[in-house]
Amino acid sequence: MPEIDLLAINRGAVTAPAGCGKTHLIADALARHSDAKPILVLTHTNSGVAALRGRLDRAGVPSRAYRLSTIDGWALRLLTMFPKRGGHDPQILQVSNPAAHYPALRDAAWRLLQAGHLSDVLAATYHRLIVDEYQDCSENQHAIVLHAAAIIPTCVLGDPMQAIFAFGGNVLPDWSREVCTAFPLVGELETPWRWINAGEEVFGRYLLDVRHDLVAGRQVDLTRSPPNVHWVQLTGGPGDHELRLRAGRTSVAGLDGKVLIIADSRSPQSQRDFAGQTPGAVTVENVDMRDLVTFGEGLDLTSPNVLHHVVGFASSVMTGVGGATMMQRVTTLREARQRREASDAEKAAIAFAEAPSYRRAADLLVEIGKQSGVRAHRPSILRGGLKMLETCGGSENIAPADAAIRVREMSRLIGRPLAKRTVGSTLLLKGLEADVAVVLDPAAMDRKHLYVAMTRGAKQLVICSRTNMI
Repeated sequence: MPEIDLLAINRGAVTAPAGCGKTHLIADALARHSDAKPILVLTHTNSGVAALRGRLDRAGVPSRAYRLSTIDGWALRLLTMFPKRGGHDPQILQVSNPAAHYPALRDAAWRLLQAGHLSDVLAATYHRLIVDEYQDCSENQHAIVLHAAAIIPTCVLGDPMQAIFAFGGNVLPDWSREVCTAFPLVGELETPWRWINAGEEVFGRYLLDVRHDLVAGRQVDLTRSPPNVHWVQLTGGPGDHELRLRAGRTSVAGLDGKVLIIADSRSPQSQRDFAGQTPGAVTVENVDMRDLVTFGEGLDLTSPNVLHHVVGFASSVMTGVGGATMMQRVTTLREARQRREASDAEKAAIAFAEAPSYRRAADLLVEIGKQSGVRAHRPSILRGGLKMLETCGGSENIAPADAAIRVREMSRLIGRPLAKRTVGSTLLLKGLEADVAVVLDPAAMDRKHLYVAMTRGAKQLVICSRTNMI
């Protein structure tokens, strides 16, 4: 029997610190569930759904035991199934304007539940409700769950120390004052399974102690840490960048060993630059894949600047491209002023310039990637660009901008594959884990972001800081 039995909770909350077995607890409950009605499991993102489904599949949990969705996806389903009872504007169901339509969807969904129109339907459909990552709920998502909980038994799981998405107008309910008032606290997970499973229980216990210090507003003294924690002391001078680069190159044992490098959340470009300067490193991308969409929006085969646009995209996702030099070489080659023969990439660029097509744009990107010294440090955006070009070059009559959005939406459903060495921010790496975590600038983090960063590595933590007190 697990330390907390989710199937025995009619209404409650479980505090789940990082790496303490929350997903296993959910999987165990679903595996033991035997009622004919499934358990509804909700979380926040499509990638989170994909990751949780993968864990449930690996645990052998039968699909009949549960229904898994994002909170927004479930809200959309309710409003689609009962369009007249909600009294909402039908346009919001198209989600053509996400910034406006998602908040409207959430408001309409909780009002529909509050009105009691679906009480009998929900009670007849689901045995109970489990909501994962509850610290990330917005106030109107909290209202959806709150009104659903009046109909079916509900348990929510989350960690207020990992609530790092309160920005851009996204107001989160206070864990103690609002969440635990609505869902009385049942217990807190306190076994560091991530580190026990990695053979590093002492390290895991240390990180739980760090959490208590951060909750209490105390600083963490890096000189009083276990051997798993390596402090790289910065000086505040120009040499700090090289010290951080060395930290990012921290070796990891085993062919499957992975490193997460956690950089400044406020500067995506600095993350990309760091990945470009770190051998084998790639960036993890935001789910909006803005640069892919921008590439699609600006791709016009009739434009005289179309070659520059494609080469510029290549330079933004691969290191060592030398875009300006390539453009100069293409001009020289087309004017027959060259002193050396064209490379395969230059031949592909000339072929594209003389007869632009989506197929030739893809060929150009592939040939650029084959050049000596060129490496894709943003592989997901590059793959997305190639997939976009393939879609546009197929039988469908689809504009590049629309194809880019289609590729982006598909990527949200499959989650983020973790490379051997990945650079990102706490916002992008929360929920992921690796053997080693490297924190480049803890001084730029508040206590919640710092806790998320410190708990990404199962075996080793490297922290770059001017002082031992963080």
